[in-house]
Amino acid sequence: MAGYDTVDRSLLAALAADPRATVVALAERLGLSRNTVQARLARLEASDAFRSFERCIDPAPLGYPLEAFINVHVRQKVLSEVVARIAEIPEVIQAHGLSGQVDLLVRVVGRDAHDLFRIDGEILAIDGVERTETALGMGELIPYRLSPLLGR
Repeated sequence: MAGYDTVDRSLLAALAADPRATVVALAERLGLSRNTVQARLARLEASDAFRSFERCIDPAPLGYPLEAFINVHVRQKVLSEVVARIAEIPEVIQAHGLSGQVDLLVRVVGRDAHDLFRIDGEILAIDGVERTETALGMGELIPYRLSPLLGR
């Protein structure tokens, strides 16, 4: 990992293993001073090493047990406007721009099949969206992780 030394990688691995770890706990685990850990964390944060600190909340207990992935085909000239409109839909929990035949991969949650149909319709109604293809998520098999990379 370019730009990160052994201490940075150890600190990132410790955070990946225990995201709630305090500075004191990280310092003890890594055999570093609290000030060193705080300074390293501040530098890592300033370099945008961390993504959102939002907790990963399961939408099912909130009444959204279904997850779907919607492939969205867009007129390229209006891509940024389409993304802004999609971001206004509360059930959209993530979106990625893609290369290839699909322009956007939008991850949504819904209460039931009718709800997913409604959400897909909202996306289709956005000016600049040409078509969508929806696939129901059957379960997360490999959660987002970086620990294997940090261990390399």
